[in-house]
Amino acid sequence: MTSRHPLSSFGPVEAVIAPLQDLLKDRVSLARAVREQHARGEGLATSLAPDVVVWPLDKQEVCAILALCNEHRVPVIAFGAGSSLEGHVSAPHGGVCIDMSRMDAVIAINPEDSDCIVQPGITREALNGHLKGTGLFFPVDPGANATIGGMVSTRASGTTTLRYGSMAHNVEALEVALADGRLVKLGTRARKSSAGYDLVHLMTGSEGTLGVITEITLRLHPLPTEVAAASCAFPTLEAAVDAVTELSMSGVPFARIEFLDETQVRACNLHSQLGLAELPTLFLEFHGTPLAVKEQAELAQEVTAGHGGTNFEWATRPEDRSRLWHARHLAYFAALALRPGCVSVVADICVPMSALAGSVAQARALIDAEGLVAPILGHVGDGNFHVLFMPMPDQPEEHAAVDRVYASMIEHALSVGGTCTGEHGIGMGKKSKLLLEYGSEVVDLMHAIKQAWDPKGILNPGKIFS
Repeated sequence: MTSRHPLSSFGPVEAVIAPLQDLLKDRVSLARAVREQHARGEGLATSLAPDVVVWPLDKQEVCAILALCNEHRVPVIAFGAGSSLEGHVSAPHGGVCIDMSRMDAVIAINPEDSDCIVQPGITREALNGHLKGTGLFFPVDPGANATIGGMVSTRASGTTTLRYGSMAHNVEALEVALADGRLVKLGTRARKSSAGYDLVHLMTGSEGTLGVITEITLRLHPLPTEVAAASCAFPTLEAAVDAVTELSMSGVPFARIEFLDETQVRACNLHSQLGLAELPTLFLEFHGTPLAVKEQAELAQEVTAGHGGTNFEWATRPEDRSRLWHARHLAYFAALALRPGCVSVVADICVPMSALAGSVAQARALIDAEGLVAPILGHVGDGNFHVLFMPMPDQPEEHAAVDRVYASMIEHALSVGGTCTGEHGIGMGKKSKLLLEYGSEVVDLMHAIKQAWDPKGILNPGKIFS
């Protein structure tokens, strides 16, 4: 169980096993099946298991685990729901996986301040269940039922970012266990501050490389009095994306604008029995007062019709809206069902709205030229779209084609002022792309911050940096 890299600076994991068992009793597992369950997320097929998995119940135990591992230079990987896509939770150097799922309490809800304090292991759906009856909800929706700690760590966003922002806009304060076991509080519950460096935003998106989050203060939002959703089909991919661009400039505060190409619509029809026309399609959602929602919807219908939009179908009943968005949330699994036995590579780029139509068209042309099966979908209201590549595991030529297309997509995104990842993060999968996006000087600055916070390099090693 020693480090996979004996020439590295990491110490043998055996040094911490007995102390962990003394501390946590039966909440320590060396079982192979358990370790393999914690070896990867949803994406990036690399499966590198930790040497041991532990389940802390409180912040004091987290601090004790970190202090012990830091003393013996043993790697530590924090684990939430395992829904990340860039290998964030894999353990390339072995070590200790801290599964935070049992730290899932709601510590406080403050309706008058529209905020709450939670432990990192609570999932977003469970949190919204706790908020029922308060008139408030937590809106960030990445599609998966991820843990809040994991969403902070990857700076997650999703379908509602257009109106409510990403995790970067909805985290007010954090409590963090540092690499050596010290516990610090970053930020306050005030809505703004000019007090020193913004360490809350530094931690938000740091992917577990700077500390382990033990408490999170979140901004909450009022439930809208009226919600309506709609779907609209278009004759071509270009027409659908052009409609998104015009809708984004209309001044209408859309809650969601989601795009699915015809391949993805076919997959959702088969998987979720939607019965939509198999054409490039937009899913829209509007929040507000009844009058505001009516005005937004009428304008959206007018704009989409101007781009050839047809089959504009409304879903105002909660059960109909839930069915529509549930199908969107299952799009990943619906796509995989089109090609049983395939593996998934989920592309994630984000570009300025003015470059969206050209970027999506370029991606489709590259996919078709290589003969790949790869639906396109995304949160196009903020310029973020995904390609769900589905190569077969025993077809190396398909994997090579995926690499070529994805690399070209990222190069194009960077050339128009975009980014290699809108919401999935860097992890193990995009370290070279981070360097391509920012250059060595900026990445070296990031690495210097990592060294200052984690001098022994034990926190999620092998992620973000080479």
